[in-house]
Amino acid sequence: MGNGEARVRGLAARAGGWSARHRWAAVGIWVLFVVLAMGLGSAAGRADVKDSDQLKGETHTAARIIEDAGIDEPAGETVLIQARSGGLKATDAEFRDAVTAVVRAVEGTGRVTEVTSPYDTKTISKDGRSALVQFDMRGEADTAGERVEPVLKAVEGVQKGHGSLRIEEIGGASMMKTFDDAFGDDFKKAEYSAVPVAFGILLIAFGALVAALLPVALAVTAIMATMGLMGIVSHLQPMSDTANSVMLLVGMAVGVDYCLFYLRREREEREAGRDAQTALRIAAATSGRAIVVSGVTVCVAMAGMLFTGLAEFEAMGLASLMVVAVAMVGSVTVLPALLSLLGGRVEKGRIPFLRRRKAGGSQDSRFWTAVLRRVLARPVISVAVAAGALLAIAAPALGMKTQQLTLDQEFGDSLPIVQTYNRLNDAFPGGSEPAEVVVKADDINAPEVKSALAGFRDRAISSGASRGPVEVRLHDAQNVAFVYVPLVGGSDLDRAGASLDKLRDEVRPATLGKVDGVEAPITGQVAGSKDFNDQLAGAVVPVFAFVVVFAFLLMLLSFRSLTIALTSIVLNLLSVGAAYGVLVAIFQHGWGASLVGAEGVGAIITWLPLFLFVILFGLSMDYHVFVVSRIREARLRGLATKDAIRHGVVTTAGVVTSAAVIMVAVFAIFGTLSMQSMKQMGVGLAAAVLIDATIIRGVLLPAVMALLGERNWYLPKWLHRLPDLTHDEAPGAVVAGPAARDDEGEPLKV
Repeated sequence: MGNGEARVRGLAARAGGWSARHRWAAVGIWVLFVVLAMGLGSAAGRADVKDSDQLKGETHTAARIIEDAGIDEPAGETVLIQARSGGLKATDAEFRDAVTAVVRAVEGTGRVTEVTSPYDTKTISKDGRSALVQFDMRGEADTAGERVEPVLKAVEGVQKGHGSLRIEEIGGASMMKTFDDAFGDDFKKAEYSAVPVAFGILLIAFGALVAALLPVALAVTAIMATMGLMGIVSHLQPMSDTANSVMLLVGMAVGVDYCLFYLRREREEREAGRDAQTALRIAAATSGRAIVVSGVTVCVAMAGMLFTGLAEFEAMGLASLMVVAVAMVGSVTVLPALLSLLGGRVEKGRIPFLRRRKAGGSQDSRFWTAVLRRVLARPVISVAVAAGALLAIAAPALGMKTQQLTLDQEFGDSLPIVQTYNRLNDAFPGGSEPAEVVVKADDINAPEVKSALAGFRDRAISSGASRGPVEVRLHDAQNVAFVYVPLVGGSDLDRAGASLDKLRDEVRPATLGKVDGVEAPITGQVAGSKDFNDQLAGAVVPVFAFVVVFAFLLMLLSFRSLTIALTSIVLNLLSVGAAYGVLVAIFQHGWGASLVGAEGVGAIITWLPLFLFVILFGLSMDYHVFVVSRIREARLRGLATKDAIRHGVVTTAGVVTSAAVIMVAVFAIFGTLSMQSMKQMGVGLAAAVLIDATIIRGVLLPAVMALLGERNWYLPKWLHRLPDLTHDEAPGAVVAGPAARDDEGEPLKV
C-alpha cells in the first residue's frame, strides 16, 4: 500500500479518520455538544448532596429524623470568657459584669436568639476561670457566616473594655466567616492558576503558540461540558463543591495529557517525512488507541468510588469519570479535525529562543537514552535497586494513621480562632464538638421518655463519657429532643471516640434504649468521623478488588499479553504504595514537613488513601499504556524485545516528561493551599506522578521487561479467544528486519 493508504482498524482510528475527512462537521458537533451541555446543565441547576445522604449508620439516621421533622438547626455560637491570670474567678463582680456585657452586646445586634448565661446553664469550668455565653444565629445555618460580622464586632467591643479577661467568639458561623476570609479565594486561585501553568509548560514543550493552545483548549472545553453534565446528572446522583474541584483537577490533567500524546505523535510522523493524511492516520491508530485504552481504564478506576456507599465519594467518582470520558472522546474526534484544518499552521507562533527540531531528526531523549543503556545492560541490578528504593519509600505507609483532622490539625495555630478552639477544649473538654443525641419519640413529653432523658444525662457524666454540662433541647411539636454531650477527650479523637463508644454501647441501652418506640441515634463531628471511618473501611476491599480486576482485564484485552497485564498491576501498586509512604513520612512523621508547611499534623485525613488509590491507579495508566503501546508497536515490527524497549521508552520520554511536569505542577498548586487535607492531596498526587514517570516508567518497567524477554508477550492458547482490541496500523518499520510472528508462525498484529 502507498504512504497514504495504510489500512487501519479500531475505534480510535476510525473516529480520527472520519473527523479528518469531515473536519468542519467534527468541530461543529463538538462545539454544539459543549454549548448544549452547558445550557442544559445551567437550566437544570445542580442538586448537591444532602446532610442526610452523606453517611450511612447512625449519622444518616439522625440527619433523616431532623430532615423529616422539618427542623432547621441554627448555627450555634459560643463566647469564651476567660481570666488571663489565676486570680480572677467567674464568681467575681468584674467577671459577672463582663458576662452581662456580652449578653447585652450580642442581643443588641438583633442577629441572635436563645442567648444563655453561664450562670443559668452552669457552663463554668472546674477551675472557675472560664465561662461560656451561648446563643444561636438567626436564619439558615448554611449562610450564617454572612450575617455574623456585627456579632463579632459587638464581642470585640466588650473585649476592649475588659483587659483582664479574654473574650473570644467561636462557632459554626464565625468559623465559616473566618475560613472564607482566609481561604475562600485559595481554591479559586489554585483552580485558575492551573490553566496558565499548563499552558506555559506546553509552550516550552512544543515551542509554538498554536500547538500549546490546542491541549489547553481541549481540556477547558471538556471541563466546561462536564460542568453542564454534572448539573443534569446531579438530579440522579447529587454533586458537591468538592466533586467539582476534583473534576477540574482530573480534567485538566487528562485533557492536556491525551491531547499531548496525540499531537506529539502526529508531529513526530510529519517530521519523519510522512504526508499530513498518513501522519494523522498513524497518530489515530497508535496514540489514539492508547488514549482510548487509558481513558477507559481511568473511567473504570473512577467508577470504583461508586462502591464506597459514601455520597461525597460517589459524586467525586462520577464527576471524574465523566470528565475523563469527555476528554477522551474529544481527543480522538475534534483534535484530529483541528489538526487537519490547521495543517502546518499548528507551528504558528514559534518562540524564537526555543530551538526547532529538524524534520526527520531523532526524537530520542539523550538523558533517557543514557539511562536506558545502563538499565538494559544490568536489568537485575536495576530491578533490585528501583524496587528496593520504592519499597523503602513505601515502608512508612505500614504505620499509616488515618483520621478526620481536627481544626488545629487542619489549619495550624496561625488563625486566632484556632487558638480560641484550643483554649475552649482545654477549659471544657469536648465542648466545642459535643456529641448530639437526636431523640425521636411518639410523645417526647411522656413521663417515661422524660425519665429516660434525665437518666441519660446523669449516666453520661457518671460513666466518665462526659464531664458535662449535658444540655437538652425539646422540640415539642415534632416530638424530637436534642441532647448535647461534651465528650471527654475533646479534640483528641481517639479518646473522644472511646467516650462516644461508652454513650452508644453503655449509656444509651441502659436509659433511652429501654423505652419502646424511641429512636436515639448519636451524631456530631466525632460520631460522623467514626461512622465515616467504619463505612470507608468496609468499602476498601470491594473498591480495591473492582479497580484491580477490571484494570487487569482491560490491559489483557488491550495488549493480549498475560505478562503485560500482571506487571502493569504490580507496577501501579508499587507506585501507589510509594505515594502512601511519602504522605506518611511528611504529614504523619514530620520528615521534611516544614518544606511543605505541614508541621504538627500527625495523621492522614481519612478519605485520602482510598481516593489516591483510585485516582493514581487510573492516571498512572496514561503513561503505562502510552509507553507499552510504543514498545509493543516496535516489537511487532521486527525489533528484538530489548531494542523495542529502548525504542519505546526513549521515543516517548519527551511526551511523558512533558505530561508528568504538567500533572506535577497542577497537583503541586493544591499542595500550596493552607488546608492540610488539600495539601496532603496535592503533595500525594504530585509525588506519585513524579515517581511514576521516572522510577517506574524509566527504570523499573524497562528492566522488568528486559528480564522477561519474549515472555512479555505470553498469552496462553486458551485465552486466544479473547476479543482482539489491538490495531493494524503499519506506518513503516522502525528498522529493517523480519516481522514478528506468533507461536504458530503467523505475523503478529500491532
